Amino acid sequence: MAGTLTTAQRESHRSDESPSSGDTLADHTINADGENRGRPKDLDKSSDDEEKGGYDGPPQPVGFFSASLNKVRLEVFALWARTTLILSVFILLVLSIYWAVLFHVEKNTSSLNVFVVDFDGRVPPFTGGTPLVGPMITQTTAMMLSAPEPHLGYETIEPLVFDNDPLLVRQAIFDWEAYAAIIIMPNATALLQQAVDQANTTYDPLGACQIVYVEARDQEIYYSYILPQLNALETQIASKFGQMWTSMVLQNTTIPRENLQRVPQALSPAIGFSQFNLRPFRPAVVTPAVTIGLIYLIILSFFSFSFYLPIHMKFLTPGEHPPMKFPPFIAWRWSATMMAYFCMSLAYSIISLAFQIPFANPSAPTTEVANNPEPYGKGTFVVYWMINYVGMIALGLACENVAMVIGQPRNQLFIPPYRQNANTLDRSVVSNVFTVQSAT
Repeated sequence: MAGTLTTAQRESHRSDESPSSGDTLADHTINADGENRGRPKDLDKSSDDEEKGGYDGPPQPVGFFSASLNKVRLEVFALWARTTLILSVFILLVLSIYWAVLFHVEKNTSSLNVFVVDFDGRVPPFTGGTPLVGPMITQTTAMMLSAPEPHLGYETIEPLVFDNDPLLVRQAIFDWEAYAAIIIMPNATALLQQAVDQANTTYDPLGACQIVYVEARDQEIYYSYILPQLNALETQIASKFGQMWTSMVLQNTTIPRENLQRVPQALSPAIGFSQFNLRPFRPAVVTPAVTIGLIYLIILSFFSFSFYLPIHMKFLTPGEHPPMKFPPFIAWRWSATMMAYFCMSLAYSIISLAFQIPFANPSAPTTEVANNPEPYGKGTFVVYWMINYVGMIALGLACENVAMVIGQPRNQLFIPPYRQNANTLDRSVVSNVFTVQSAT
């Protein structure tokens, strides 16, 4: 029959529809719409490569405890332990410096020297009587030196050292020869005795003694350690002398009681201390410029290195140009860094100018109390700018040198000890610009 296929024909037809030797069954899978659902040829090739062991595709992610990560996991553990040990030792050895600075502060307050100068009855025309105020004060300060509790370093200085001139004592304090001075005026006992003998109603107990200091030298030290102890000393001396003087006056029957009624201040408190702060620390906006602001300046000097490094490395990256030689590369890095600090220090200094820190006040005599006198007149801002500029160079170039020697990130270990020294130096210098001036 024509519609009937022989056995040989059916076998031949089946062999034509079967997959070839180079194809897979999936290449000849037909969906319901008659379309070929076989895999792409590139996947077929990848499958063949996998069967041959030559697959080059990205490895599949594995878990943390996968056996394939045994070697690298041990390496990571070792590096982590070594880095943690190094940083821990660094913390113990270097960062402890700041704690050590404050560890014996109370015991070391005696290093804050205070001049005690007794002019009482030693300068004409007040040399005739027996001084009472000066000897009592010098004896009290001398006894405090042997006290077990923390105390200032009181130094009794002879008036001849200052040519018998109390103003020269002020000049010495202004010149930072001591942190403060206690001056017993030449007429301290004479005026007190005259007040009770003659009923001098104009007598002022605060004219007997003076305490002179320069707060702007370091406002934190003065308010934390010096002024509290000086105020306590004032109270102790006033109480001690008041008891002694009252007893002497009441026992002296030659003094009329009417005089004591007219000048009660000559009986109690009898004597007092006038405080002369030659250079107050003000205005308050100056505080950032000599404290936290300097830390910001140091941070800028350090971290600007990371911002400029990719720019500098373009000279060494091979590409459309040959790499630069090492000497001119170093010269470029240093000069570019110094110019960058020149601009950044100007921006930092302008902040103080924008918030109206005075930079153009006239100067004032060094022995008189004055608020915000400027040592260099209108050029004070330029001096302040240059100090900030030199400070950034001192830290920035040092970081550049250390980074080139030990590399990153180890160069970051250089900053903590250097910051402590640099901040102390910058603070003292900047405070000097704001508060100390030459005599005119």
